[in-house]
Amino acid sequence: MENLNIALLLMLVGMTTVFAILLIVIYFGKALILLVNKYAPEELVLSKDAVNKPETIPANILTAINAAVTVVTQGKGKVTKVERAK
Repeated sequence: MENLNIALLLMLVGMTTVFAILLIVIYFGKALILLVNKYAPEELVLSKDAVNKPETIPANILTAINAAVTVVTQGKGKVTKVERAK
């Protein structure tokens, strides 16, 4: 019975240690992400063409979007604006 108690205690200490180390890794990772985003943010590079000329969506895709909205909303929905994801 003494061996079982030692085994359970060893298992509890091991699992607690692993859990603590994982928490440390998670919080250090979050802190590192925050520091990197604060002091070295990603730079956005926009060309003059992209700023002046918006991209157009082909007519067949707009027709498909309108048809899908009509089917899903049973004719009650209306598409007012379609934009490309950035």
